[in-house]
Amino acid sequence: METKTLSLHHIIKEPTLKKDKTPVLFMFHGYGSDEKDLFSFASELQEELFIISVRAPYPMQPYGNAWYAIYFDAAQGKFSDDAQAIESRDKIASFIDEACSAYNLDPNNVTLLGFSQGTILSYSVALSYPEKIKNVVALSGYLNEDILKEGYEQHSFSNLNVYCSHGSVDQVIPVDWARKAPVKFAELGIQTTLNEFPVGHGVAPQNFYQFKEWLDKYI
Repeated sequence: METKTLSLHHIIKEPTLKKDKTPVLFMFHGYGSDEKDLFSFASELQEELFIISVRAPYPMQPYGNAWYAIYFDAAQGKFSDDAQAIESRDKIASFIDEACSAYNLDPNNVTLLGFSQGTILSYSVALSYPEKIKNVVALSGYLNEDILKEGYEQHSFSNLNVYCSHGSVDQVIPVDWARKAPVKFAELGIQTTLNEFPVGHGVAPQNFYQFKEWLDKYI
């Protein structure tokens, strides 16, 4: 199957094990990267998954892409462009519907896998549009409550499953930021824990095997 022209640029891997209803996993890369980054995981993941790795909409110079700008300011330090992040959140939500329709995928079995900025967006999409998402694999990111849809707390999250992990010596996103997410999820009735690994801003092999095993239970 060829990659279709949809609202966000992406690459695909078709399942090698066909089911009546095809579960889909969307990959969202980190700041300054592209759709090929997480796609290296694709051949190792469950055979029944249709995998779509998405390129963020904002190109960076000299290369790479971002889901939203990060500014470095002497007074404010590092801060995010939340308006751009909200735009990306809604672009992803629309793209999920588009892709499920274009590739004939099961809209009730959608998994988001994000890394870093891609995780921040995955959290945002899942909590803002929980009716669209079944599972989230959140690697090396944190929950930014400023980019969640207003009134999101009114939703039911009973069908949402979350796996989150982080490097305990991450110098890009402090592990303390990541630890706040499971606490917030518990308030929403979503039970999860943060799995910590003795690495920096990256995915350790044992981290990969752990989330792959987790996916066995939920896809």
